[in-house]
Amino acid sequence: MVSSTEYGSHTWELLLTVDHQYEDVKKEFNLPVTGDLHVGGLMLKLVEETKKAQDWSDYAFWWEQKKCWLLKTHWTLDKYGVQADAKLIFTTQHKMLRLRLPNMKTVRLKVSFSSMVFRAVSDICKMLNIRRSEELSLLKQSEGTLKKKKKKDKNSKEPATEDILNLCDSPVSSGLPANPGLYSKTMTPTYDPVSGSPASSTITWFSDGSSSEQNCSILALSHPTASPEVLAEMYQPRTLADKAKLNAGWLDSSRSLMEQGVMEEDQLLLRFKYYTFFDLNPKYDAVRINQIYEQARWAILLEEIDCTEEEMLIFAALQAQYHVSKLSLSSETQDSTCESEVDEVEAALSNLEVTLEGGSKSNILEDITDIPKLADNLKLVRPKKLALKAIKTYWFVFRDTSISYFKNKESALGEPIEKLNLKGCEVVPDVNVAAKKFGIKLLIPVADGMNEVYLRCDNEDQYARWMAACVLASKGRTMADSSYQPEVQKILSFLQMKNWTMCSQAASEPENVDMKPECFVSPRYTKKFKSKQLIARILEAHQNVSQMSLVEAKLRFIQAWQSLPEFGLSYYIVRFKGSKKDDVLGVSYNRLIRIDMATGDPITTWRFSNMKQWNVNWEIRQVAIEFDQNVSIAFTCLSADCKIIHEYIGGYIFLSTRSKDHNETLDEELFHKLTGGQE
Repeated sequence: MVSSTEYGSHTWELLLTVDHQYEDVKKEFNLPVTGDLHVGGLMLKLVEETKKAQDWSDYAFWWEQKKCWLLKTHWTLDKYGVQADAKLIFTTQHKMLRLRLPNMKTVRLKVSFSSMVFRAVSDICKMLNIRRSEELSLLKQSEGTLKKKKKKDKNSKEPATEDILNLCDSPVSSGLPANPGLYSKTMTPTYDPVSGSPASSTITWFSDGSSSEQNCSILALSHPTASPEVLAEMYQPRTLADKAKLNAGWLDSSRSLMEQGVMEEDQLLLRFKYYTFFDLNPKYDAVRINQIYEQARWAILLEEIDCTEEEMLIFAALQAQYHVSKLSLSSETQDSTCESEVDEVEAALSNLEVTLEGGSKSNILEDITDIPKLADNLKLVRPKKLALKAIKTYWFVFRDTSISYFKNKESALGEPIEKLNLKGCEVVPDVNVAAKKFGIKLLIPVADGMNEVYLRCDNEDQYARWMAACVLASKGRTMADSSYQPEVQKILSFLQMKNWTMCSQAASEPENVDMKPECFVSPRYTKKFKSKQLIARILEAHQNVSQMSLVEAKLRFIQAWQSLPEFGLSYYIVRFKGSKKDDVLGVSYNRLIRIDMATGDPITTWRFSNMKQWNVNWEIRQVAIEFDQNVSIAFTCLSADCKIIHEYIGGYIFLSTRSKDHNETLDEELFHKLTGGQE
């Protein structure tokens, strides 16, 4: 026993555990400490006690009971509230983590378990050479999405060990956190804008080993799609409630991995969380474009997003472009097409920019003295009354953000029959090119829900002009906006892909093609058609895209994905204040949508542009939002923590403040201010 005078009157023993690999050194130490000892001093005492000379710079204290890191080394134990019953573990801050990428490949790398997830994702993206890391986050697979797979695998044999790309030895990974990695000012990673292949100088950044080119290509290039058996084993949502499970596991960006129960060697999903893809450039973004494409492809194959038969065949044709191109592409043809197509692809990108950025604001001021208008004969389709549809032709005039319609052209100088303000409305395409059906479904917010209006156009050109005007008007923009013409062209190019020309040779000889159609379309369509029929239809659709480069095919795929009505919607099951039943809340980059869980029909839409403020009552876990015109809503989230929805809203508002600069600097403090909340 040691006398109290020797210890001092305020001295007490603290149990410390050192997380090390040495067998000859004990792991637990009881050190005499005082409350005014700062954390840095405690670290020094402990390291001296281990009597082991090594680099301890990455070590920090983890407080097991409180689930928090003691990173402020100048704070005293008293300030942290550490007492004798505390269990402190002295462990490394950077640990190995397995990440499943959007292309379903798994990488293993060293990640900071003590940094906020927002910062950790930024470091991960530097390792993987993905710009605009703020668009991504980490997702923990929820139990609901794993149960089905476990039941299926119960009686089956153990699956083969998955190939894991180990990036822990790369110069970038080993240099964390100080090494700027692929964002070094002395070297900018570049890719062939036609094929997406990395330049030789870029390959060396992934690894010093012989497998560097393979590592790089796994991230930047597409690979053969999974077999139907693998597809069948994966979670496929059938209902809106199923889709809500997909978004339940997003990690809190304002807390560290360890604080959220993530342990070393755990597996998480790295996914694009925010569907606002900003400043895409094929010269620098081959990995990013490929991973966006892969996330879109899997969402369609697993039916996480609905699409029509025509649209599914377009997606299949664009995927088949890789299948066909890789059989015929040689280095000689690649070299000869490279220079001529670089400018073409970049020009195509600039045309796609408005769509790909997810609604970025134009820098060009509208000419308020001469705002264009549309005027034409369109058919108005009224909702069913007594099981009959009333279809009648009227003279429609589109001006500013409103549509007015009259009995005929001559009466357009008088008062309209009805004037529809489209600001804040939902615009849904209703198109079947084969049947010459070009419809626009408008869901216009009114006091008691949504007013449904259907417009029917005569041809593709008319549809593209009116659809583009409706899309812009829903965002509060007019046809004078610089994004109007690119929007028209985007719609026309999408219709052109749908309106494929028949190629009799390709269609009549599907048996000559080595293709598994089940890998290109969702299970719903493999059940509907025979294999030969599917191959014929995919090859038929492929004729329109056969001249595209690989990168352009990916961009077209992303563009077509963005054209789907459900694009960018993340679903959550909520209970609105005052309601007796559960609803689904869809969160998008510019709006919230209340959806009937039983029918899937939108009930009300609220735009972020009309939002005055939002807050969370952390005690009852309720999100409350105030909009213009004294509109306020409140709801509790049933399928996930309300913090996830709170972060989604703040995150989208944060992303809308981005601008193109060479430094690509992010206001991290603003992000946490908008998304962090105060529990």
